[in-house]
Amino acid sequence: MAAIDQCKNCEESFDASFHYCPNCGQETANNLTVGILFSNTIKDYFSFDARFFKSFIPLMTRPGMLARRFVDGKRLTYLHPAQFYLLISVIFFFIFSFTVRKADNEVSKALEKGFGKELALDSLSVTIDSANMEAITNEINDTQTLTGMSDQEIIVFNTLATEKKSIPITDLSFQGSLLDSLIANGAPEAEKLKAMGMNDDAGVFMTKIFSQLLKLYEQRGKGVLQTLYDTIPIAMFFLLPLFALLLKTLYWNKGTFAHHVVFSFYFFTFIFTTFCLLILAHTVFDVPLWINVLVFLSFILYLAQALHHFYESPWKRAFLKASFISFMYMLIVLPFAMVGVIFVSFMVY
Repeated sequence: MAAIDQCKNCEESFDASFHYCPNCGQETANNLTVGILFSNTIKDYFSFDARFFKSFIPLMTRPGMLARRFVDGKRLTYLHPAQFYLLISVIFFFIFSFTVRKADNEVSKALEKGFGKELALDSLSVTIDSANMEAITNEINDTQTLTGMSDQEIIVFNTLATEKKSIPITDLSFQGSLLDSLIANGAPEAEKLKAMGMNDDAGVFMTKIFSQLLKLYEQRGKGVLQTLYDTIPIAMFFLLPLFALLLKTLYWNKGTFAHHVVFSFYFFTFIFTTFCLLILAHTVFDVPLWINVLVFLSFILYLAQALHHFYESPWKRAFLKASFISFMYMLIVLPFAMVGVIFVSFMVY
């Protein structure tokens, strides 16, 4: 009689000679090592197998082909669009993080230097040349009845205007030293916010704004660029379906919304892949500006060709729609997205 074994996952019984459970597919051998753990994670999560290489070359050289074949039903030959997008985006943000870290250090130093400068308000003055001073003096003399100045006040003003060419400004109340003193003495946040100019009747939103400004001041801006970078993936999560929605409006009768999402996944994967190559090129040599411009213009040509292949759109119409989509994204969608990213970054800083 054949030996019987039991699956440790689903607890179903099966022949002991089986290497995998016929019910759930789990491997019967319990060979869990660190190497197997990480190799399985990489294989299952990122799928570094033949499908990646079968997908990468068509993605870069044949725009729209992968999306078309995936929608047509060939879904096991190539890497899943969402999985492909996730893999490349992780690689991109990993490479980009080194650039951001360097830039964040430079920005933090610049902000710290700027915050470190105290404003000497008592030394501020407005310098006025003799011609302008004479014109002001004449105007004051001519409008004495309107200003209500006495003869004695006019004489004093004319004397000061003749002897001095500058007027000191000493009535400004806020100084950085006051806030620095409160911070150094561990004053309550309410006192520090009041010193920054926040009104007592400020609402929840304005209180949050002033609190974040105070945090920015106390930390001297350290890490502000890193926070901005950490928010970008969230923005990309919303930009991709917006791109698919824009495609749906332009190609209303060309498939379901899911089809446009598939196209968007592959197109954004191409953009992230190109950015990865561009960043790596910048680390090796100084890439000229005109090459960067050509790379961005190539996105429009790639999109036009992808629209031509995926939607079977005529070349001229595909190019016009690609230009329109690029225009909408560069001048409308991305600016609004960047404002949102900056605002969210500031609120979570």
